[in-house]
Amino acid sequence: MGIYTRNLPQLGDRTFITDGGMETTLIFHEHIDLPEFAAFVLLKSQEGYEILYNYYQQYMNLARRHGTGIVLETATWRCNPDWGKKIGESPESLDYLNRKSVLLLEHIRDELATEEAPVVISGCLGPRGDGYNPSRRMTADQAEAYHRWQVATFADTNADMVAALTLNYIDEAVGITRAAQAHGMPVCISFTLETDGRLPTGETLQHAIEAVDAQTGAGPAYYMINCAHPSHFRHIFAVDGAWIRRLRGIRGNASCRSHAELDEAVELDDGNPEEFGQQYRQLCQMLPQLTVLGGCCGTDLRHIEQICLEAA
Repeated sequence: MGIYTRNLPQLGDRTFITDGGMETTLIFHEHIDLPEFAAFVLLKSQEGYEILYNYYQQYMNLARRHGTGIVLETATWRCNPDWGKKIGESPESLDYLNRKSVLLLEHIRDELATEEAPVVISGCLGPRGDGYNPSRRMTADQAEAYHRWQVATFADTNADMVAALTLNYIDEAVGITRAAQAHGMPVCISFTLETDGRLPTGETLQHAIEAVDAQTGAGPAYYMINCAHPSHFRHIFAVDGAWIRRLRGIRGNASCRSHAELDEAVELDDGNPEEFGQQYRQLCQMLPQLTVLGGCCGTDLRHIEQICLEAA
């Protein structure tokens, strides 16, 4: 385990849930237009702030009902320079919105957290490019330079950690980890997997985790899998290894479809929430160190409640 952990409570033995698929929920259930899947734009208005507050509040109340902790990710997956530029945001605006996203979660924590339902505030980073397709790749040094500013912003707030979600190649994960280390921030690295349980670049999850650890001195506080259905990766845990014990979280997709199929879909595939919860129970039986359980594309409150009922 890396030294930058700040005693994160999810590294203990109790369950922490997360939210589901924020962007897919807002777009398909709330019928809100999010340019380039950028939920952070809602922070620009009071109405949007209240939409996000109500979204998070539902999951906070779920954690309180079931007596779990909760890791709340800021709505900043797209709040980086390249994606911000696509929707006309200036660097100053992005900095402001990253900070405001943390203030929103502080608002939630101050009002709703309890001893039985503690809150961890996580500054969310997304990939520079497409989360499904690693067509534009950086070296580790380039990735560190690119993501450093957003990590530095979160380090200057009351965020407890940062998390990089939907990463699909090793060098970007290494660069983000080094940026977090430079600013003393605990970091979770979460890889996207394909239907065969491998990264989109073809590497195994084992190789990715071992490579990032080797190049950063075991820098990440822990690793997660996200943006893949549990049936896509369960088979990779048939063997044991130290790399598996570095995995602490799962944020699965509701759908069994491939990323290519999801990209082409015009309707939301929300899968089967009950089956989803049962699959998480099976994963937790296989991997007792899993403590961070939540959802990604297509999941909503129903899926996370089933996780609470089956696996928390």
